[in-house]
Amino acid sequence: MAFATRPFVRFSSATAAAKKLVVKHVAVIGGGLMGAGIAQIAAATGHTVILVDQSDEILNKSKKGIEDSLKKLTKKKFADKPEAGAEFIEKTLKNLTTSTDPVSVVHSTDLVVEAIVENLAVKNELFKTLDKFAPEHTIFASNTSSLPITEIANATTRQDRFGGLHFFNPVPLMKLVEVIKTPMTSQKTFESLMDFSKALGKNPVSCKDTPGFIVNRLLVPYLMEAVRLFERGDAAKEDIDVAMKLGAGYPMGPFELLDYVGLDTSKYIIDGWHLLEPDNPLFAPSPLLDKLVEEKKLGKKTGEGFYKYK
Repeated sequence: MAFATRPFVRFSSATAAAKKLVVKHVAVIGGGLMGAGIAQIAAATGHTVILVDQSDEILNKSKKGIEDSLKKLTKKKFADKPEAGAEFIEKTLKNLTTSTDPVSVVHSTDLVVEAIVENLAVKNELFKTLDKFAPEHTIFASNTSSLPITEIANATTRQDRFGGLHFFNPVPLMKLVEVIKTPMTSQKTFESLMDFSKALGKNPVSCKDTPGFIVNRLLVPYLMEAVRLFERGDAAKEDIDVAMKLGAGYPMGPFELLDYVGLDTSKYIIDGWHLLEPDNPLFAPSPLLDKLVEEKKLGKKTGEGFYKYK
């Protein structure tokens, strides 16, 4: 309000901070690699977690992946204390349950983290449904890496309690979380998401709802520029990879990284951004990338992308 005094603003701000939500119960929607990883670290840090997917078959696979991941981590973390490692795994798994019914689990959750297919319509339909059954205090968050958080939030009536939590793969090992604040996200919600990220043992960074947030906004145009450099015949892809590894200190060259991520995923991201900003040259599609995806040469997962894999 225009006539509010400074003391009133400070008091209001302190009150909002005092009322921020401490997340204890988490529902993770999507049992794929990202969702299972988020569920694992949340359970490992003492949160009560429900992992949701469409079938028990998917969820059983997710749970096995989580158990295998925990065993690998405890071998290193508890190398000299195998009993402590076994206890850690047991406690983590006790905090984790599964369900095929997202509507039934949101009744008692503080935070819903969505990690399903990168399709705006599907995400919107999910959140629109969950919005009707979740308690008023429940915060919604999407793990999308390329879609606008604002557009997903607009499918709900809780835009002020909606933000982005963008984790990185593999979730148990990668320390970064991008916390995305839309123009409607309340400060209380934002602080709650930052605190939750820290409680997971992660290093959160904040970003406005801009295409690709921070990492992918810088990374994807870099990858696409490497492809254009190769398309023009300015340098061989092998030389570009070596140059960026030895000259810039990157662990992988751009073509190696594209094959690792999946060429279909990269094409999906750049095509989406191109639709949003068709005049932005950084978001221009690549004929070569389009051709490889059309030929089902998607990278390591199909045995061939920019390189061939045995």
